Amino acid sequence: METDRELPRLPGMTVFFHVFLPFALGHYLSSLLRNVNAVLAPQLVGALALTPGQLGVLTSAFFLAFALVQLPVGIALDRYGPRRVQLALLMLAAMGALLFATGTSFGQLVLARAVIGCGLGGCFMSAVKAISTWIAPGRLPSVQGYLIAVGGLGAASSTMPVRLVLQHMDWRGLFLLLALCTACSGLLIWLVAPRAGASAGVPGAVPPTVRSVLDVYRAPAFRTTISLVLVPHAVFFGIQGLWIGRWLADVARFPDDAVAYLLYMGMASVIFGAIAVGMITEWAARRGIAALDVAAIGVLLFVLVQVAMVCNWRPSMQLLSVLFVLVGTITGIEYAIVAQSLPREQTGRAATCLNLLIFIGAFFVQAGFGLIVGLWQPDAAHHAPALAYRVAFGVLVALQLPGLGGYLRNFLRRRQVKCGIAMLTPKEDYEIGSLRSPR
Repeated sequence: METDRELPRLPGMTVFFHVFLPFALGHYLSSLLRNVNAVLAPQLVGALALTPGQLGVLTSAFFLAFALVQLPVGIALDRYGPRRVQLALLMLAAMGALLFATGTSFGQLVLARAVIGCGLGGCFMSAVKAISTWIAPGRLPSVQGYLIAVGGLGAASSTMPVRLVLQHMDWRGLFLLLALCTACSGLLIWLVAPRAGASAGVPGAVPPTVRSVLDVYRAPAFRTTISLVLVPHAVFFGIQGLWIGRWLADVARFPDDAVAYLLYMGMASVIFGAIAVGMITEWAARRGIAALDVAAIGVLLFVLVQVAMVCNWRPSMQLLSVLFVLVGTITGIEYAIVAQSLPREQTGRAATCLNLLIFIGAFFVQAGFGLIVGLWQPDAAHHAPALAYRVAFGVLVALQLPGLGGYLRNFLRRRQVKCGIAMLTPKEDYEIGSLRSPR
């Protein structure tokens, strides 16, 4: 069994080539496969005569499977290390991509998409664990930022580059190619990654169990954070990976090439958005502004973008599609807020809990959005009416408003306390204090 007990720090170039690059490649492929159906949707609908509801269920099966494997993958990473776990998982993902390439029915494709989700369920967590094993703790935030940027590059690659590949092969050939790349990624990790990374046997390192995970859910700071950011994060993932493209095609009536270009611009903005969120949060912290307050402003802007979609804001639907993804990157801040608010020994379990909730939420958002759009009859060209999307986005806005309302209520109470007008309950005081003071 691999262990990281008293592991020496590796030279920077060794970490880059033997740890960061192999695991980052897996995260890149995970983001690509998660979002690729946004471009493939017209081909899938044409090949299998899918309804909007079926398209939503098919694509969202990835999120449900991804969420369900979070706890077992987290335990396996602690017990066996990322090198061994990722080899097995990426081979499973490659098998799922192969099944998707050969599937001939809606049910077969849903099963294949779920297998892909299971296989890619540990890409980000295993990369973080591998990197944190071999580099100094002080460098973790910047290196994890680079890892998120690689994920943004994978999301961008699922748009125009995929569109270019489709000029030389159909979607089945594309998934055969992705299956090969995923298998090679797993083999690369097995061959070049250092033989260490498990925490079993290390004093004080306890693999997450169901009981220990419940401690995270009970933490007031965790609940306060997810009450504001969880639903917007699920909306961001669920809509970004499929329905933004369909909205551009059905409502704005852009051709497929234009849709692919706009999706590329939106996905590429994830890279800049992630960097900007980190810089803004650090700037705000130096001025005494809590990260939760920054998140609230970002969520409000994100909801306003969706309100513009509900209103069918015609001046620039292109801009709205990019803004949705760019502003939506603010939702990733909840990982940092939770990490700062909870005891250090709970941060790994907290990340697992967040992944579980976010991807289950994304499943319901992506599938539910399709079911709502499917209530309206499409035209002869398979375009759903604009009203269907306006109603669906309106439902999403309504789901996010309670979180903003709860934040505003707590914010006003905090202001009243400062002015000596009101008193917080001990529970509220603890929640606010834990969110205000990073560890």
